[in-house]
Amino acid sequence: MYALVDCNNFYASCERVFRPELNGKPVVVLSNNDGCVIARSNEAKEVGIPMGAPAFQYQKLFNQNSVQVFSANFTLYGDMSRRVMSILEYYASEMEIYSIDEAFLKMDGLKSEDLLRLGAEIRGKVFRWTGIPITVGFAPTKALAKVANRIAKKYPEHTANVYAMDSEEKRIKALRWLDIGDVWGIGRQHAKRLEKLGVKTALDFTRLKDDWVKQHLSIVGLRLKRDLQGVSVLGLESVASKKAIAVTRSFDANYTELEQIRERVSTFAFTCGEKLRSQGSNCSSLSVFVYTNGHRPDLPQYGKKISVDLPFPTNSGMELSKFAVEALKRIFRAGYHYKKAGVIVEKFTSELEPQLNLFKNRDPRQVPLMKTLDRLNLLYGKKVRLASQDPGKVWKMKQERLSPRYSTNLDEVIRIML
Repeated sequence: MYALVDCNNFYASCERVFRPELNGKPVVVLSNNDGCVIARSNEAKEVGIPMGAPAFQYQKLFNQNSVQVFSANFTLYGDMSRRVMSILEYYASEMEIYSIDEAFLKMDGLKSEDLLRLGAEIRGKVFRWTGIPITVGFAPTKALAKVANRIAKKYPEHTANVYAMDSEEKRIKALRWLDIGDVWGIGRQHAKRLEKLGVKTALDFTRLKDDWVKQHLSIVGLRLKRDLQGVSVLGLESVASKKAIAVTRSFDANYTELEQIRERVSTFAFTCGEKLRSQGSNCSSLSVFVYTNGHRPDLPQYGKKISVDLPFPTNSGMELSKFAVEALKRIFRAGYHYKKAGVIVEKFTSELEPQLNLFKNRDPRQVPLMKTLDRLNLLYGKKVRLASQDPGKVWKMKQERLSPRYSTNLDEVIRIML
């Protein structure tokens, strides 16, 4: 039996833990540089604020409905997530942290009649110890646990946010209820294609022939079908090294000069190097992209991405920065107002098994240099940077509505006046 534990409106809930007067009021959290809505409380959804809403376009609606607006406080959210996950570990023989606010638990040796009691116990402990409300769904497979969690969240007045899909009758009823577009693992394009073929629900999907599913949705789709049929084929996944690393940011203002964007791209590439070294990888491919502000139709629009194969595998921030800046120069066009840029590194190999080329290889001095740099930054904070990062300049995201880091910074903890 699997359980899917999902934190309810996680970012908004984190803000409410330390501001209980916000309970029952609409709350939204904005993306980097206070751009778009990335999280909403149920009350914010009810007043008509959609996910991804540009903040400047919905400011009037915010004011009319007294919506509490916060800048994304990822330091706080990450710490609260770790606290929740540490509680969940106690209940499971195995656990897969699926995202910052979701985890699959493998529950061994439990009887059906124990599931609802255990779910209520988990909910109570997480809420008492962290203040975060959660929803728990139990089912024989991971895909069905996702469905069970969705039912528990959709009908809290009947389920108390805990639902156990512990019979074949419940499985059939749930899959008949679930639209194909809401099935975990079915993307938007696949959903449209299936709907045209008359596949309207998850139950319809499970009745398709295996050969057709494998041909059109690959072996991944076939595994999903089996999981929805109650045959557990999607096991828990351990934490693995990433297959691609992306560092992207929206700018605090529209940039028009190459030098402004060059500094940002150099910083992004340098950060990619840090992430690569932390997982023991080198990369052999690098991509850079730039975009103008799509929310400014009064300005000319332009966007471009370029991918380059590196002459040798590396995780050096200096080398990656050099390659990224060269790529940026190839796609930069003057006369535009740029709002976002990013660097993506791919094609990883182990740094313990470097692949040597016949004509050109990385400078071997970079390896001890990067290790020393990482050690210094770990001891003294990230103070050692490249000259191309302009050390005299402090770059900060626009975060005009940032809440304190209540749980990780002693200078920002809650103060009680006696």
